[in-house]
Amino acid sequence: MKKRLGKLVVIYLASALVMSILASCTSPLEKEPPAEITDQLGRTVALDKLPQRIISLAPSNTEILFALGLADRVVAITDHCNYPPEAAEKASIGGFSTPNIEEIVALSPDLILATSMHEDKIIPQLESKGLTVVALDPETIDEVISAITLVGQVTGTEEEASDLLADMRSRVKAVTDKTEGLPPEQRPSTCYIVWHDPLMIANFDTLQDELIDMAGGLNMVGKLSSKSGYAEISLETFIAANPAVIIAGAGHGSGEDQTFQYAKAESRLRETDARRNDRVYAIDADLASRPGPRIVEGLELFARFIHPESFE
Repeated sequence: MKKRLGKLVVIYLASALVMSILASCTSPLEKEPPAEITDQLGRTVALDKLPQRIISLAPSNTEILFALGLADRVVAITDHCNYPPEAAEKASIGGFSTPNIEEIVALSPDLILATSMHEDKIIPQLESKGLTVVALDPETIDEVISAITLVGQVTGTEEEASDLLADMRSRVKAVTDKTEGLPPEQRPSTCYIVWHDPLMIANFDTLQDELIDMAGGLNMVGKLSSKSGYAEISLETFIAANPAVIIAGAGHGSGEDQTFQYAKAESRLRETDARRNDRVYAIDADLASRPGPRIVEGLELFARFIHPESFE
């Protein structure tokens, strides 16, 4: 009798423990999102449930969703969403700037992640169909972090977002700990070439400008102008600025690595310090310009290009 009673007590305690664990582990379907959020366009968006059918209208949004472990909830992406590789298994709703509204509606999404590009025309059309749209518009690494935090809140993946951001912050710190105190004379003049025909470079207030600064360089454009964004310049002006480091974006659609090959082979650039010292580098343009989790990888590569002595 005592043995039987003892077994029952053990079974009861084990059952209670299991129930306690289950109660503390709320499933994604049971979580509640915030009643409303403010997206990165400053729009107030009401939320009534955690989304289970998500459409991404931008490659950076797609990378955030997959990095947060939400692949199973993504029902469609754009033609330009090329990372991670498994994203290719998802349906496409058209181009980045020209998504097919009818196809989007037919997929019955309960969340659409858009960007500032969609603000004037696409978002109003989608919202007129009763669809929930949250816009992400990160232009700096801090804003990329805010975008990931926001997606975590909206989708109930706050813990995954916290883990991802902790890793990103750690990797950023590993770079900036070595570069943020460098005086100007130890910061090589650096240029990021966006395209070669016409010659276009990254000015101030771009992700590439921020990457150059955080990686311990000085954006060459400071010698040329104080304008922000991207600027077309003449080859003569570029040569006169004499960059010590040239970083060229590669993988621009059908352009592949043409910009890098131009920077390496254009005979009139041979007198620049970058060419004389063999300091012309190629980088996957997505790593340098896509405001998603992999921007940290772009920063690490910029640091290796600009300060190879510190970042092997």
